[in-house]
Amino acid sequence: FAVCSFFHTDNKISIWSIGENGISGLDNEFEGDPQLVCEHKHNGDVLDLQFLDQDRIVTASSTGAVIIFRHHHNSQTLSVSQLWERAHHYPCDNAPCTGIVCNSPEIVTVGEDGRIILFRADQEGVLRTIENADSSTIHDVTFLRTTEILTVNSIGQLKIWDFRQQGNEPSQILSLTGDRVPLHCVDRHPNQQHIVATGGQDGMLCIWDVRQGNMPFSLMEAHSAEMWEVHFHPSNPDHLFSCSEDGSLLHWETSSNSDTPSFLQGGRNTSIVSRSAIAPAGGNQSLISSWLTGDSSKGRLETTHMLPSQTLSVNSLDVLGQCLVCGTDGEAIYVNRRVPI
Repeated sequence: FAVCSFFHTDNKISIWSIGENGISGLDNEFEGDPQLVCEHKHNGDVLDLQFLDQDRIVTASSTGAVIIFRHHHNSQTLSVSQLWERAHHYPCDNAPCTGIVCNSPEIVTVGEDGRIILFRADQEGVLRTIENADSSTIHDVTFLRTTEILTVNSIGQLKIWDFRQQGNEPSQILSLTGDRVPLHCVDRHPNQQHIVATGGQDGMLCIWDVRQGNMPFSLMEAHSAEMWEVHFHPSNPDHLFSCSEDGSLLHWETSSNSDTPSFLQGGRNTSIVSRSAIAPAGGNQSLISSWLTGDSSKGRLETTHMLPSQTLSVNSLDVLGQCLVCGTDGEAIYVNRRVPI
């Protein structure tokens, strides 16, 4: 897995290994700590990073640059393979690049300058720039489909963009009613592209069905401070994870009537019922995600605290297969391999 730093004099990106043989006994506990494989200096704070493929990592810099690093497995080194300097910028200064999403070979970035930029990893130039896509900071971006992306901004809006359209206007705008609370993170359901989860400054977890109106399907009081990241489990999307400035990392699981035990460490909280549950209109009920059930008896979520005790701000997380990784303001890396698959 890859780790990056910010607010350091000299920032770095690094590759770490957990090791295939680092498991002992039937309790799936690790022997030893993750090992640093290699690292490389990074110009500016790293505000986001994503793997483009098994060999390449894309980073978003506070300098406005978008950088592709290549991991050379034979020599266990990192090198810069492509650099777009000042991709995001103001007329007289750099603008931080705040978010990245990859669908190899395509890369989409967003920034404080309100721009959306489409790159291809095998081309030096820019494929497309949507100027003035937003009058406020765009904090995060995700692919809905091959030609569609969804962005979240600092005034609580979700905007859907279709790259097949030539104009610079979104095809759809969704937003929370009332206060315009900044949204910091978004993730798309891996199997049902119309379902997305967002988190923001108020710590609320919102589930959206972009087909049904312009408001969230449900809102949950998740964290007591800013939510920095939210992720569906890529192969078991009935499980979702969120982390926050309040030092917590939560595992959300849509409950069922079965006696399936929890796969995860940590104390299980009381079920949290969504504040606003709207029954889906029409459609085959068997195809409706458990995140969108309108029946309050089925629309419960079980939450589990993933960290043994509250820490400093948990800034980022990722989950793949059985492995969950997160990083904190205490410069600590937490690895958990008891995630369900």
